[in-house]
Amino acid sequence: MTAPRLVATDLDGTLLRSDGTVSARTAAALAACAEAGVEVVFVTARPPRWLADLAPHVGAHGVAICINGAAVVEVATGRVLDERGMTATQVTDLARRLRLAGAGTVHLAVERVVGFAAERGYRSRHVAPPGSPVVARIEQVLTDSTLKLLVRAEDAGVDLDAFVARLAAAVGADAEVSHSGAEGLAEIAPPGVSKASALARWSAALGIAPDDVWAAGDAPNDLPMLRWAGVGCAVANAHPAVLAAADRVLPANDDDGVAILLEEAAEAARGRA
Repeated sequence: MTAPRLVATDLDGTLLRSDGTVSARTAAALAACAEAGVEVVFVTARPPRWLADLAPHVGAHGVAICINGAAVVEVATGRVLDERGMTATQVTDLARRLRLAGAGTVHLAVERVVGFAAERGYRSRHVAPPGSPVVARIEQVLTDSTLKLLVRAEDAGVDLDAFVARLAAAVGADAEVSHSGAEGLAEIAPPGVSKASALARWSAALGIAPDDVWAAGDAPNDLPMLRWAGVGCAVANAHPAVLAAADRVLPANDDDGVAILLEEAAEAARGRA
């Protein structure tokens, strides 16, 4: 493998430990990449508001590709550099089709440019930001730009892969349906928007080719990114489909697998210099 110019990594289940923290080894490896001139980009399903704790690890100009590619955010400031959302008309149509296709009852929520909103039946282990609208139907609070539509199955034990496949069949080419491993939760992105498409645009803006990118992930929503990158890596705790598609399998997230990749990237970059 040639020395990468950019390393793209998912966060939850990949770079971060299972308790959501950045290990000391990973923090040191991120710093080593910065010193060696290797760009590191976080690529995540998280909304921008969940990135504040990570700002110290990406430096003053570090960016994150958020919401499965719908937004690019400057981590230190929270400033949105790029966003690609769905219109209210698009989301209204998708919501109708998703309810018809859902396995039993589904409840919807949205990540909008102006913040989070959810239906009354939508449950999450994450506390909604203060003032977030809670409504009977998500159509009541749609704006001009919805970055992600969230579909929560009433049955928490639903087969997640089958649930996503059913919803994907319902929306066809009008949206991208994926999951990041969260129980009973499907994530709907605008058509053509994915971690891979956003990473490709950002890399191109920096003059970096796919062959100069290493990427790491653990969930099905990481698959397009891993296939696009010159080297696609799965952590050992990844979904079976991700393990099967990866060029390389790293140790698990709790065993600092991505830290090892970052250390190798920094060492290779120093050798190239």
